[in-house]
Amino acid sequence: MKNIIILSLALLMFSCCDKTQENCKTMNNNTMEDLLTRRSVRSYTDEVPPMEVIEEICKAGTYAPTGMNKQAPIIIAVTNREVRDKLSKLNAEVFGKDNDMDPFYGAPVVLVVLADTTAAFTWKEDGSLVMGNLLNAAHAKGLGSCWIHRAKEVFETPEGKAILRDLGIDDTKYVGIGNCILGYVKGDYPTARPRKDNYVYWIK
Repeated sequence: MKNIIILSLALLMFSCCDKTQENCKTMNNNTMEDLLTRRSVRSYTDEVPPMEVIEEICKAGTYAPTGMNKQAPIIIAVTNREVRDKLSKLNAEVFGKDNDMDPFYGAPVVLVVLADTTAAFTWKEDGSLVMGNLLNAAHAKGLGSCWIHRAKEVFETPEGKAILRDLGIDDTKYVGIGNCILGYVKGDYPTARPRKDNYVYWIK
């Protein structure tokens, strides 16, 4: 009887291991597909995605690797239309464009990534990895996204610094890394351009 119980437990363990490996393989395949099919989207509907989806995307950003796990970056998740439009206006001004131009391409959500320059010497790289996670997570959740620059310059303005102070963020320590805009894609999803030759150099 004891031998039968041991044999049953062993078979159960092997079965669980097989299922775990199968689940990992499926997950890895899905991850690779998401990485290879994500594109930068520059046309969005006005519809704001569900808050729980935005929260999941932000969570993915917080799990990006950081130098010595110092976690220098922070994310400001903007779903408020008034603040979103204010950031768009500031961004356009930095870009040297008129107020009719929307650098966020109509996207209703802006996830601003900043990083504490005093937390780690890798603060810029850490913030960039957070941006990458946000972009890929948005695609995995069925949303469009795009990295929009000039977060650094916007949060160096008096208006940008005021936003940070209102949130209790030290505007003397944090520097903008990028804006991850996201929302539902309007029109056709962009297709991939061919990769350049000699993108990868092998040393075998």
